Amino acid sequence: MSWFVRKDKGIQTPTEMKLEAPDGLWYLCPNCKKVMNTREHKLNAYTCVHCNYHEKIGSEAYFSILFDENEFTELNATMTSADPLKFVDTKPYPVRIKSTEEKTGLKDAVRTAYGAMNGLTVTIAVMDFNFIGGSMGSVVGEKIARAIDHALANKTPFLMISRSGGARMMEAGFSLMQMAKTSAKLALLDKAKLPYVSLLTDPTTGGVTASYAMLGDFNIAEPEALIGFAGPRVIRETIGKDLPKGFQSAEFVLDHGFLDFIVDRKDLKDKVVTLFRMLQ
Repeated sequence: MSWFVRKDKGIQTPTEMKLEAPDGLWYLCPNCKKVMNTREHKLNAYTCVHCNYHEKIGSEAYFSILFDENEFTELNATMTSADPLKFVDTKPYPVRIKSTEEKTGLKDAVRTAYGAMNGLTVTIAVMDFNFIGGSMGSVVGEKIARAIDHALANKTPFLMISRSGGARMMEAGFSLMQMAKTSAKLALLDKAKLPYVSLLTDPTTGGVTASYAMLGDFNIAEPEALIGFAGPRVIRETIGKDLPKGFQSAEFVLDHGFLDFIVDRKDLKDKVVTLFRMLQ
């Protein structure tokens, strides 16, 4: 005899009585394809609890991970790009900026702020790849320069978190000038003997790698981050040879002397504060 017998056939549940799980409760790791609770993923610093894959995150998530109680004061929050070259590709540059602002809720590809990390006041700049590929334009360079000025004026350490495809083509030479401007500002930081740590995340390429991302007192990276100047496809086509396995990964770059160490995001806050205290 069956434990359960359905007496009525064709039972229909009214739509208003149907219960569905809300969106966003679960996170599927793109690396190992295993599922975990979204809250668990967030508490694990947006890394997979199964394979330790580091999800690509932006300024909002990094601020919540690094600043004590997620309390900070943002600098130059309303600064937006101009259109000095009247640039048009598939759409005018100002239209692209406006549509990206509406889509992302960001004003440009970097946010800067200051606040306490384990009780130590730190100035931080974090790039957002979602804003036109984290490309470096005039606003990015200016906000980083002003963040460094804030660090100089208030004698705080400076942390730069890079995630970028490089210079912004819509601003051409104006974009490339930001490499010199930010590098000059960092020289002033060094002259003032204030510590600077540069964290490279996936991906960090182009003019960002060729300037402030590689000028830290310590250059560190997240696991398996793509780090380079030109992309692997461009290099392969230029030299006409296959590239070594793992070429331009953080581990490859570390083995070849371009990084000081690789840091797990869960340990990032404690390790960065330890570096700052050591350098002060």
